[in-house]
Amino acid sequence: MREPARPRSGVLNGLSHVALAVWALLIILPLVWTFLASFKNNTEIFGDPLQLPGELRLDAWGRAWDKAHIGRYMFNTVIVVFFGTAGTMLFGAMAAYVLARFSFAGSKLIYYYFVAGLAFPVFLALGPLFFVVRQFGLLNSHVGLVLVYIAYSLPFTVFFLAAFFRTLPEAVAEAAMIDGASHTRTFFQVMVPMARPGLISITIFNVLGQWNQYLLPLVLVAGDPDKWVLTQGIASISTLAGYEADWPALFAALSLTILPVMVVYVIFQRQIQSGLGAGALK
Repeated sequence: MREPARPRSGVLNGLSHVALAVWALLIILPLVWTFLASFKNNTEIFGDPLQLPGELRLDAWGRAWDKAHIGRYMFNTVIVVFFGTAGTMLFGAMAAYVLARFSFAGSKLIYYYFVAGLAFPVFLALGPLFFVVRQFGLLNSHVGLVLVYIAYSLPFTVFFLAAFFRTLPEAVAEAAMIDGASHTRTFFQVMVPMARPGLISITIFNVLGQWNQYLLPLVLVAGDPDKWVLTQGIASISTLAGYEADWPALFAALSLTILPVMVVYVIFQRQIQSGLGAGALK
């Protein structure tokens, strides 16, 4: 009896490549246009969108850095994202390790509590969050924003790393305990190096998510422009650009915001893929 004919994989592969190519163009073309627009003048920006800059103009980048205070906003963002990501990874990795490797009363309840945070949109908590942060005296401060970033990023971090820690062999941890290592030493010197692919992957996701966060800074540090982060600065520049007709500076500011994220992703893309693949294969 003849087996039913299977769809040719070549057709599916071809369609998938076409879909990926279209998706890549939809992502790449706006980025390229934004970057090129930073070297144009207003006439060229509102002219032919495919037109290249008439000359290499760098003055818009200088205006974006100095006049629009992009340098200050970028410094604030780097500080907040650095400490926010570091705190998220430290507390998230420890919580995920305990929930994945130890059984105790209420462990599943705590794990499901973290997972439930994934289904809770952050904008629903903006009102109560504002009053809680103000009550602690952390409103319009980077400390308050960092703590909120950590709390906001913990659910996905714990969910991802708990699944990853469960795949690690228990024999290695047991051997370390037999050799006299404490739970703390076993975690930091044995389990963390073994979970490095997963830790790198989730770190990059947290960096990207916190770098592009807009709602939380808008609510928590709106009252002090000196504490603004990049997303707030870009929103302010986009408003002023319409009145001052300085569109090249706006696109230069956007380029300065996009470039660090692109560099991080290009450098660590292999680690991200290997971490996700390792978690799936194990």
